[in-house]
Amino acid sequence: MFRGLFVCVSLAVILWGTIEKVQGKASKLWLQPLNKTFLQTGVFPNGFLWGVGSAAFPTEGSWDADGKGESVWDRFTHHRDPSSDSYIQWEEDLKSVQYLGVNFYAFSLSWTRIFPDGNATANPNPAGVQYYRRLIGKLKELHVEPVVTLFHWDFPQVLQERFGGWLNRSTADVFADYAAFCFRTFGDEVRFWITMHNPFLLALQGYGTGAHAPGVTGDPADPFIAAHNLLRAHAKAWHIYDKHFRPHQNGKVSITLGSYWVEPLHGQATPANVELCQKTMETVIGWFAEPIYGSGDYPESLKASHRGVIPEFSAQERLWMKGTADFFSLAFERETLRVGKGLARFGQMVNLDLRSVLVWVQQTYGDPQVLIAENGWFSDASVGVEDTVNIYMMKMFIFQVMRAVSVDGVRVFGYTAWSLLDGFEWNHGYSIRRGLFYIDFSKAERHRVPKTSAHFYRRLVRDNGFPAENTPHIEGQFPCDFQFGVSESVLQVNLHPFSPQFTDPQLYRWNLSGDGALTPVTGVLLHTRPAQCTDFLFIQRHLFLLGVTGSSHYRFALDWTQLAPGGDPASVDPEKVRFYRCVLMELQRRGIHPVVTLYSPSNLSSSLGLPQPLHANGGWRNTSIVEAFVKYAVFCYHEFGALVSTWITINEPNRLNELYAEKRQTVARHLLLAHAKAWHIYDSKFRRKQGGAVSLALHADWVEPSNPFLESHKSAQQQFLEFELGRFLDPLIGGGNEGRGNTLIGGGNEGRDNTLTGFSDDERAELTGALDFIALNHFTTCLVSPWKHPKPLNLEHGCSLTKDHTWPRSHLGQAIVPWGLRRMLGWVRNHYGDRLPIIVTAAGVDDHAVHDDQLRQSYIRSYLQEALKARELDGVNLKGFYVWRLQDHRHDIKYGLFSSAAHHSRPKASVSVYRDIITHRGFPSTADQRPLTCWDTDNGTSCELCTRIAENKPLLFFSVCVSISMSMLGVLIIISVMRKRRKKKRRMPTNVRVQQRFAMMRVAHGTGLLRH
Repeated sequence: MFRGLFVCVSLAVILWGTIEKVQGKASKLWLQPLNKTFLQTGVFPNGFLWGVGSAAFPTEGSWDADGKGESVWDRFTHHRDPSSDSYIQWEEDLKSVQYLGVNFYAFSLSWTRIFPDGNATANPNPAGVQYYRRLIGKLKELHVEPVVTLFHWDFPQVLQERFGGWLNRSTADVFADYAAFCFRTFGDEVRFWITMHNPFLLALQGYGTGAHAPGVTGDPADPFIAAHNLLRAHAKAWHIYDKHFRPHQNGKVSITLGSYWVEPLHGQATPANVELCQKTMETVIGWFAEPIYGSGDYPESLKASHRGVIPEFSAQERLWMKGTADFFSLAFERETLRVGKGLARFGQMVNLDLRSVLVWVQQTYGDPQVLIAENGWFSDASVGVEDTVNIYMMKMFIFQVMRAVSVDGVRVFGYTAWSLLDGFEWNHGYSIRRGLFYIDFSKAERHRVPKTSAHFYRRLVRDNGFPAENTPHIEGQFPCDFQFGVSESVLQVNLHPFSPQFTDPQLYRWNLSGDGALTPVTGVLLHTRPAQCTDFLFIQRHLFLLGVTGSSHYRFALDWTQLAPGGDPASVDPEKVRFYRCVLMELQRRGIHPVVTLYSPSNLSSSLGLPQPLHANGGWRNTSIVEAFVKYAVFCYHEFGALVSTWITINEPNRLNELYAEKRQTVARHLLLAHAKAWHIYDSKFRRKQGGAVSLALHADWVEPSNPFLESHKSAQQQFLEFELGRFLDPLIGGGNEGRGNTLIGGGNEGRDNTLTGFSDDERAELTGALDFIALNHFTTCLVSPWKHPKPLNLEHGCSLTKDHTWPRSHLGQAIVPWGLRRMLGWVRNHYGDRLPIIVTAAGVDDHAVHDDQLRQSYIRSYLQEALKARELDGVNLKGFYVWRLQDHRHDIKYGLFSSAAHHSRPKASVSVYRDIITHRGFPSTADQRPLTCWDTDNGTSCELCTRIAENKPLLFFSVCVSISMSMLGVLIIISVMRKRRKKKRRMPTNVRVQQRFAMMRVAHGTGLLRH
């Protein structure tokens, strides 16, 4: 065994070493993924630069105005439209920049607007030079830093025809002349220069696939030749600036490189897959980054896979190329991703993970300073100003940058949102939009209208990130009557394992024939005892786990299908009744309060948790089920009510309603009436004697407007909440009305059940007030927006639900949004007042960790913290919080505090977290971590002695031991003294005793005290 283990360890070390040798430190990103963080808020460091960018060709228009020459993109697209008309409306552009409040504006110069034929040794076009001087000067007046790109793909058409574009080595010299002119002309006002933008796309698409201008195709060596000359042109420009302009202009020069991220196929980080991932990154970004930031040459993997077609750098060129950038400028956008998916990913999975790209750059190229020079997404032309998707794509990318900065230490100093305006998007034309400002290209005016993404980015720039909107962590404790519980679904009747001790009347002889068997003794019968609760071994084991959590309450549901398989009390199974009674008695013995749910539907059950005859008869669509449920409730009150102080009639009727494909209004009506009738029967016949409370539990996840800048989305939020909760709570709390949510149901679609609930006056009276507390099951938060037409037939609330992908998520995709609980509780309080207490009857998250369930630990802490804020800061009458659930099931998703019985019911780390919170009843100050000892709630008097005892248990034990010892020692001393006196009296002479006696008699006689 040890030899095998040694071989395995040795192999792992060899494989790791091989990967390290081949790929270096960056390979660890696939072997050891970046630390997951639950970070949902945060701000960037002081001095972080926020910007917005655009390019000349998509936005300037005026393709031949004022002496401008033709570019390869003008020829390639035959585009003659004004585009965004920025050449004319540049001042409107700057108003848009001002609106955003950014620190810098990144834009590109049109080479042919300054030199129409591309020849920088000739006289420049005065109109073009003046245009950019005005633009740069006005930006400086506005205290907005210009970040200027010399070349963003719009190469002069004349040079393309004369030299063959970037396939000619002399093009690098022409570019160097152009760069020198720009440095000399504009450099005194410009701190940041970009020589060229994303040469990867230009080389591959312009000289390989032909999808971009100039549309060259054919020779497989062309992309590598073009890339080689682009790199040479960049290096020449950098050296010119470094030698002739840096000493007095003090600017910085870089080149913007594009990239995306790849993951191993199917998540399998084998050495082969890791090597392929590394090759992909070296092909996309390393192609240009390695010569500049690394060795001065192309990556070895790229040279090996393209030997014979990729040019070579001489030793002198490598030295000259290396280090020709003052910072790392990165573009992370849709076009590079789209191209890379088909060309350079070696069968790996492409991922929009900007954080990992930044860390890869950090680890591969020596932790350079980084500028995000282009980042953004796109929308269809039809979207208009309501670009909600773009908001969340931008938010996701910026969160990734923030995590790279704050968690991984990447030195990002600026971020550029792309782009400022809608424009003519290269080969895509007007079919997609990338701007923060909308332009209607069908109108000549070309007005700039801020999209909702512009409002979002403006707020983000103002706040320097995502500062916490909610109250930070507070210290405080829940009151002594607060219910800390664990919630379970249906507690299945477990008659096995069973221990029938003393129930067998037979007497046995053991090993009579030497085989170790038990042989009955004929003719002898023993006395037996009746069945006892200890026979059910499951109960003891199950409730022992509950006790470990320290919970004061346990919520579970009865199994209607097992208790009364026929659906009525006449079909009750006595053994199942005895099982549940034993559970309740054991809970009582342990001092744990049960909260019992009469009916908990399940979509895993073919009958939705109903007895089969009731389901076959139409279930909740049939009016008869109301009386059937009431009879079942009465039976349960009668059998178990003495042991139950809190009842839930129906769990999540608002979710059960959705499980029916038709007559949903009828189902909702019957659910409400069944609950109300069950409540009234308890109130009139059982409450006085049993003293319990009755409610129903609603699923109550919070929703936020998907787009907080749109009134339609805010209205959708209220619409959804009133449908989800109001249609059940309004009739019970709001005076028996059908519920505000019900007025939203049934409008519009053919085939839908359009009948409103339509309660009669008697039914309204029965519904009104049929609730003792508000029970809410809350797990997560979603985003809500109006559903676009046509609406699905089964979408009664008329809303669309999505998720914010920047929120931390569980393995199953559940968003972790603690503040959503507080907002939900506040909404319920604002709508229904404080008369009824609120109990969170279920809250939990799946976590597939075997023991160290960090996600669940964080969930319990953060959600209970928000519950405390709701109580203490918002005045919510919150009376309890129940964690979902006690134990994993064999084939269940991992919600349990304990592993399944098949995995030995081991406690997870979250058990101790929850128990600690319960012990301290919340979050006391760090100076006072003593357990909170509550007084007896039955008699209402405090026990000061009890408190002292609880605080000094070790001292108490020592004192008791000392007291007992001293008492025993005292008794021994007394016994010893008494024995010695008795012995002394026995040794005394008789005459002495007589003389003494007569002397005493004489004294007594002389004083007259002795009477004869």
